[in-house]
Amino acid sequence: MNKQTKSVRGRNTPDNQVRPPKSPILAAVLSAVIPGLGQIYAGKPTRGISLLIGLVAQAALFYGVGMPYLAGWIALIWLWNIWDARCLAKGVLASAAGPVILILLLNFIAAWKVTDIHVPSLQSEQRSVIGHIVSGLGNPDFVSRKTKQFSATAKYVVAGPGAPKVIQQPKTKPGEPEISVSPDKVRNGESVTVVGKNFAPNLKGSLILLGADEMSVGSFHTGNKGQFAKAFPNPRYIPGDYFVQARMDVPMGGWSLSSTLKDAAPRMFETIYLAFIGTALSLIFALPLSFLGARNLMSGNAFLKAIYGIVRGLFSVLRSVEVLIIAVIAVAAVGIGPFAGVLALAIHGIGALGKLYSEAIESIEHGPIEAIKSTGASDIQVTAYAVVPQVVPQFIAFTLYRWDINVRMATVIGLVGGGGIGYQLIQYMNLLQWRQAATAIWLIAGVVMLMDYASAVIREKIV
Repeated sequence: MNKQTKSVRGRNTPDNQVRPPKSPILAAVLSAVIPGLGQIYAGKPTRGISLLIGLVAQAALFYGVGMPYLAGWIALIWLWNIWDARCLAKGVLASAAGPVILILLLNFIAAWKVTDIHVPSLQSEQRSVIGHIVSGLGNPDFVSRKTKQFSATAKYVVAGPGAPKVIQQPKTKPGEPEISVSPDKVRNGESVTVVGKNFAPNLKGSLILLGADEMSVGSFHTGNKGQFAKAFPNPRYIPGDYFVQARMDVPMGGWSLSSTLKDAAPRMFETIYLAFIGTALSLIFALPLSFLGARNLMSGNAFLKAIYGIVRGLFSVLRSVEVLIIAVIAVAAVGIGPFAGVLALAIHGIGALGKLYSEAIESIEHGPIEAIKSTGASDIQVTAYAVVPQVVPQFIAFTLYRWDINVRMATVIGLVGGGGIGYQLIQYMNLLQWRQAATAIWLIAGVVMLMDYASAVIREKIV
C-alpha cells in the first residue's frame, strides 16, 4: 500500500455498522463524469462536495482573470479525483497533498500575473525613484549647516510699448554685495550679463529672476575678491521692467535643525494627537457599548439577547471596513485635513475596541458576580462592583494598544488626505524631494518604535 495513504477499511459508520462495499469502477466513472460524485458515492460527501465546488470555482476564477490556460492544468486534479474516488471505494484514503500543492502553485502564478510583478520591466524612471528613496534614507535631512544669505538686486527693461524710459537701479550701501546688468534694455532671447562684487570669495551662488513665479536663470562662482560675471538669455517677452537677484548662502559655522525637520516635526506631533483624539472618541462610544455586547451580561432574556446581537453586529461591521476606506469617505464628506483622519480612526476604533472590551467582560470570573447577586444587588450594582473592577486593567491595556495602532494608521491615512505626517510625506514625494521624504519616513519609524516600546512597558506594568 502507498505510504502516503492510510486505510479506512473496516471503519465503523456512526451507527456502529460496517460500511457496505462500494464499487471502485462505479466510483471512478461517477467522478469522471462529475468531479466529486464518486467520493460522495464512496461515503465522503464533504470531500466530494469540496471537489465539485472547488474545481468549478477555480476554473471560473482562472477564466475570470484572463488566464484560461491555467484552467487546463486542473485536468490533472480531475484525473486525481477519479483515482481518489476509486481508492475511497476500496476503503483507502488517498493523500490530497499533490492536488493542494498544484492548486497553490497555479494560484501563485495567477497572482503574480494579476499583480503585474515584473521587476526587470521597470522603467529607468521607476528604478531611479527607488534609488532616490534608498539614497535619501541613508542621508536624511535632519540638520544643516548654519548659513547667512547675501543678495543683491538689479533691474533691466524689456523694450516695447509701455516699457519704462528711465531705469532706476536699487541703491546699495558701500561694501555690501552689489550687481549691475548690461545691457539694461533687451528683447526676448537677448543676452543679459550680470556683474557682481563684494560677495563672499570662492563660493557658489544663483541668479533668480524675481516675479510672481521666481525663475532660476543660472548660477555663478565668485573669484578671490568676491566678484563674478554671468550672462543669461532674457526669458521675458512682455515689455516692462524686471528684477534679477544674485543670491549666495555663506556658511557661518556650526549646525542647526534643517527646515525639513522643522516642518515635519509639527506634523508628526499632529499625527500623535490625531491618533490620541481618535482613540479617545472610540473609547467614549465603545466603553458603554461593550457591556451591551458581552454575552454573559446580556443572556437573561430574549430582549437582552437581541441587543447583544445588534451591538456585536455593529462592532463587526465597523471593524470589517478598512480604516483607509473610511478615511477616503471621510475626506469626501468633510474635506482634506486632520478632522477626516480623526473620524476614520474613531469609527474604526469603536468596532475594534468594543469587541476587545466585550471579550474581556466575557472572560471575567463569575464568583464575584454571584457573591454580589447574593446580597440582593441590582444589575447596575453587580456591574459596578463585580464586573468593572475585573476588567479595568485589561481595558487600559487595550486602549493603549489601540492608541499605538492608531499612530501607525494615522501616518497611512494622511496619504489620502487625513492630515498629519502622512500628508506631508506624500507632498514631499510628489515634489520629488527625496531627502525630505526620507526624513519624514525616519520620523515615522522612530515615533512608532518609541510608542510601541512605551505602550508595551505600560501594558506590562498594568496587566
